[in-house]
Amino acid sequence: MPSPPADSAQPDQRPCVHKFGGSSLANAARLTRVSSILRDAGEPAQLIVVSALQGVTNVLVALSEATEDPATMLADLLLRHLALAEASADAALRDWLQRDFNACATLLAQARGAGCSKALHARIHGRGEIWSARCLQSRLRHDGRDCALLDARDVLTVHRHEMGAQVDWTRSQAAWSAWRAQNPQPHVVVTGFIARDASGADITLGRNGSDYSAAIFAVLSNARELTLWGDTDGVLSADPRLVGEAVSLPHLSYAEACELAYFGARVIHPQTLLPAMQRSLPIRIRNSFNPAHPGTRIDHERSSATAVKGLSAMLGMALLNLEGAGMLGVPGTAERVFGALRAAGISVSMISQGSSEHSICCVIRDADAERATRALQLAFTAEIGDGRIQGVVLTRDIGVIAAVGEGMIGQPGVAARLLSGIARAQVSVRAIAQGASERSISVAVGAGDTTRALRAAHAAFLLSGQTLSIGIIGPGQIGTALLEQLRAAQSRLRHEHAIDLRVRAIADSRRQWLDAGSEMPADWRARVQSGAATDLAAFAAHVHPGHLPHAVIIDCSASDALADAYAGWLQTGIHVITPSKRAASGPLARWQNIRTAAASSGAQLRYEASVGAGLPVIQTLRDLIDTGDTLRAIDGVLSGTLSWLFNHYDGSRPFSALLREAHARGYTEPDPRDDLAGMDVARKLVILAREAGLALDIEQVAVQSLVPEALMRIERDRFMARLDELDTDMTARLAQAQRRGTRLRYLATLDAQGTATVGLREIADTHAAAHLRATDNLLQFSTRRYCDNPLVVQGPGAGPEVTAAGVFADLLRVAGNLRRNP
Repeated sequence: MPSPPADSAQPDQRPCVHKFGGSSLANAARLTRVSSILRDAGEPAQLIVVSALQGVTNVLVALSEATEDPATMLADLLLRHLALAEASADAALRDWLQRDFNACATLLAQARGAGCSKALHARIHGRGEIWSARCLQSRLRHDGRDCALLDARDVLTVHRHEMGAQVDWTRSQAAWSAWRAQNPQPHVVVTGFIARDASGADITLGRNGSDYSAAIFAVLSNARELTLWGDTDGVLSADPRLVGEAVSLPHLSYAEACELAYFGARVIHPQTLLPAMQRSLPIRIRNSFNPAHPGTRIDHERSSATAVKGLSAMLGMALLNLEGAGMLGVPGTAERVFGALRAAGISVSMISQGSSEHSICCVIRDADAERATRALQLAFTAEIGDGRIQGVVLTRDIGVIAAVGEGMIGQPGVAARLLSGIARAQVSVRAIAQGASERSISVAVGAGDTTRALRAAHAAFLLSGQTLSIGIIGPGQIGTALLEQLRAAQSRLRHEHAIDLRVRAIADSRRQWLDAGSEMPADWRARVQSGAATDLAAFAAHVHPGHLPHAVIIDCSASDALADAYAGWLQTGIHVITPSKRAASGPLARWQNIRTAAASSGAQLRYEASVGAGLPVIQTLRDLIDTGDTLRAIDGVLSGTLSWLFNHYDGSRPFSALLREAHARGYTEPDPRDDLAGMDVARKLVILAREAGLALDIEQVAVQSLVPEALMRIERDRFMARLDELDTDMTARLAQAQRRGTRLRYLATLDAQGTATVGLREIADTHAAAHLRATDNLLQFSTRRYCDNPLVVQGPGAGPEVTAAGVFADLLRVAGNLRRNP
């Protein structure tokens, strides 16, 4: 990201950037309100970044995917925009809109005729921002504002990355400076959401792309402040749909805003925050429908001080304890204890006395232990003799952990956090003391436990609450993709989101690598291959050390035997994440034991990627059920392989030829029968059924295999040589479907009574699965709420990268829950 130019404007002369969302620009009245907001701000220079009018982008996406003439829908969009031109009395805008909508119609025709490339998709999807920017510029000019218009594609260069669009800052900064030199107007309307890549092809910035555009242009223009205008009064303390008492937060730090965003707050996206954080650019979240409300300010200022600044450890200590009923209510006992020690020349490091006055203890140097014991025995000879005091108990080999910090003053829960961290390390606390100043808390532990207790306390305070010790089993295609994604994101997540992901163990079926470092080495594969023989007990023990607050095992294998270990791991507090279907679709009794272990220990069990790879299938189903909806049916396509095959099978090529191509492309399993037999789909359906509360076993699913029984029993190579034998039946099935005007899809279906079927079905052209692309999965949830129009989840449902991303998302959800419930 570029630094501000040396001759940049003074702070009071720098522009302010305002971004308006689609709801703020939905009609002429709202455009008028936006103009008033900008005028009332009284800022000498403004950049105004706009989204498309509300709903326009969704229509454009639908139009770009339509197979029929979209003239009616496009005409409706034109009428909406012409109404804005009429409100501004701008005949030139009206003529321009007519021409540009004609151009859009041409683009849509190209998309239908030749197939829609990513660049053509982007050109179509981004038209809404171009139209809204023109309309807002017209409105501002009508209201007397000197306003230029910038098509962001003329300045902004980005490239796609697995973590989102990445800006070419050097190229974009140069283009912005050149454009600004030619367009010196004080106010500029900028199209959000769109950009170009290095080759000049159109590209969009994805989810919340206009917010991201606004942050980018705020950096490019060295802005004073960025305001994101929406339809809520800033960032709220909770989701108002769930918490009626939620209030607007006046201030958040960048870190707090990132935390809220990644875990569910939909007001701002972390990608928008990143440029602002790197340039210390203040952000305001405000409501265009209630502009009098100040909203939420987000900046670098911290909302609260760190409770603990440091911890120390003292070894070579001993604990002296004086205990007895004769001490109750007797004045001067403590004075006698410490007077005796003072007289013996012994320094006391720590004192602890219960409010019952039944005991008093102190920590001293172990070198003074014998002398201190004799001094107290002498001082309390009479009381020990008549039984009022049981005696002086000396415990050697004691260590003391001290937590120190000014931020502890008046901060509740510090002691609880310290003790829970030490308890998590399975260390017993012998004594605890806190002074009235609240600047320190000291605990005495066994000397052998001191190092472990110190690490646990350090983790509780100075490491992120989201420090996770991670072990990954099965570094195959998915596991390898996950490890590379983790390695690429590790540093960014730690520094930007305080999520500390430590891959400390990797194992395959033969070898394992165990390490205590916080950074995963680039040569992890070689280290695994040269490691010790795989020992799951040692592996789990290493992943779950006492000094780190949380442990996660991620099982990327397809091993049924590993699923047997889940319950034990969960019972000990290890979180378990897996994309494997073995546990959730395996024997029902085992699955119930796994779920019971998770519930009893509080450890999290996540398996979102077991159905639909990176798609939010299980989470969507859980949300429906948890919010009180009633499931009526599930149906859809749950195999990326079979989706690709039947998306392409139209009779122009034999089914066997398509299957050979799918195998060559790597879309199928090494043995395509694993896909064609339907058992993989059946397992996914069992998982969904169980998630819905149905006690379904795999044997209860009626599965239609696409492989004749005679071909199931032969070797793989012979099967591949005889693929043509599949064509006769498939040709007949296709011909029958075409006569009926239907399409063939391999569907999984489940009803509310638990009737489950998997097989090749004919579906109408209106069915959601009739128009899938590539290897898309698709699930329709028919529920009490979604009865007439089922809820649909669709997208790529196969491939190592997207599956690994689904596992990664589960890992971040674990971290998010730990942040809320440490």
